[in-house]
Amino acid sequence: MTKTELITKVVLMDEQAMQRALMRISYEIIEKNASLEDVVLIGIKTRGGPLARIIRDNIRRHTGVEIPMAELDVMYYRDDLEKVYDNPKVTKDDLPVEIDGRSVVLVDDVLYTGRTVRAAIDALFDLGRPAKVSLAILVDRGHRELPIRPDYIGKNVPTSSAEVISVNLEETDGKTNVELLEKVTHD
Repeated sequence: MTKTELITKVVLMDEQAMQRALMRISYEIIEKNASLEDVVLIGIKTRGGPLARIIRDNIRRHTGVEIPMAELDVMYYRDDLEKVYDNPKVTKDDLPVEIDGRSVVLVDDVLYTGRTVRAAIDALFDLGRPAKVSLAILVDRGHRELPIRPDYIGKNVPTSSAEVISVNLEETDGKTNVELLEKVTHD
């Protein structure tokens, strides 16, 4: 019987490197948005939410502006997962911030095929009409299947299809770092 496991190949970012990348993304959001009063941060569950909170807190410390934020679960909008629900839709209760006419910054940990981001955009437009949607990604690993391009990038890491990027956060994983994992098959 063949067994596949993931082994850590290298730690790409330690906690300090992650904090620096998130601070840089925070400053870029400040620079590229004339009015922070119009910005909303939407973290894509699971790890995009905590990353969005860090960015929001960085922006508040630097500017004094409290940017609204929320987390968005896009699992029901994915086109590459088994369909479990007939007509999945998010509701205003699922996203307790107003997005109509606002500049929405989607935040996620890793950009790979682009399918999660496409699902998030679909969900957003079911809830309203943002003036603008941009994308903040901690790690862009390439291999896009859709024409999705991040506006804010913490780190570009070219990968092979046998590799996996794992973003670890203390609150979800018990450690904070970014690891490059490799799929290893054993007989």
